[in-house]
Amino acid sequence: MPPIYARALKRAAWPLLALSCLASGNAGAQGAYPNHPISLVVPFAAGGPTDVVARSLGASMSKTLGQSIIIENRTGAGGTLASQHVARAAPDGYTFLIHHNGMATAPALYRKLSFNPLTDFAYVGQVADVPMTLLGRKDLPADGMKDFIKYAKENGNKINLANAGLGAVSQLCGMLLQESLGVQFTTVPYAGTAPAMTALLGGQVDVLCDQTTQTIPQIKADRVKLYGVTTLERIKTLPDAPTLQENGLKGFEVKVWHGVYAPKGTPPEAVAKFNEALRAALKDPAFTQKMAELGAEIVPESKQTPQGLQTWLQSEVDKWGGIIRKAGVYAD
Repeated sequence: MPPIYARALKRAAWPLLALSCLASGNAGAQGAYPNHPISLVVPFAAGGPTDVVARSLGASMSKTLGQSIIIENRTGAGGTLASQHVARAAPDGYTFLIHHNGMATAPALYRKLSFNPLTDFAYVGQVADVPMTLLGRKDLPADGMKDFIKYAKENGNKINLANAGLGAVSQLCGMLLQESLGVQFTTVPYAGTAPAMTALLGGQVDVLCDQTTQTIPQIKADRVKLYGVTTLERIKTLPDAPTLQENGLKGFEVKVWHGVYAPKGTPPEAVAKFNEALRAALKDPAFTQKMAELGAEIVPESKQTPQGLQTWLQSEVDKWGGIIRKAGVYAD
């Protein structure tokens, strides 16, 4: 081949070689996921129950991922602002959301919701469940759940039922309790679980349904009356407490559950990697011990998967939608 043609072919090959190297480098970068810190968005303030779960989870997952998980608290509008932020975030595998029951109740509570929990996210898996307890003020004239049921039906709206505000799981529990008993209490909302508990301890309200993370210290100090737990089976942290189902409220189940989500369109490989780290964390003794201290229980392996979370979320949307609409409770 004449030298002039050889030089021309060599010059023509340089751009192709450069493109090949660039493509190879990109593939290597993608294969190295994650290669920088990941943001885990929490819809509630630092120090709250969901935030505590998120920080413990992130610390454990980072050991598997080899990258830091940065907790980002985005509060407001019952958790919908954080969900909207993640739904609109770049689907690159570096933004995730941890949320509780609020993901399932938002469609019924908010008539102008800017996202769809069922279609605008990729599912990662569930984390842990926190049981709820039904409490009465210490001097409430009803001992045991059967006495309380009788007392409730005789007194109806004379009974003041506290909750932690719109969309709180304590509010959901109260709505389900009233529907199950066929009575209407006088509902008294507070700006969080702490003031609601303070009101119960002070005798300003009669009844409160709240999670074990908040109620166990008061129960153990014998400052309230414990009527039962809201799970279908008795719980390890309160083994002597009967379930409400045991006392005639068939199928009564309310618990704070946590799921992890990513923006729709997040690469399946990133979701799978994050799920792998999630499942490893749920076996990490440091994480499981922290959850036990909170009275939380690690979900079964079947719920730790994307499909498990998707199935559960759909069932919760169906369950609470009817109850909320029947109660006529809306955020706007």
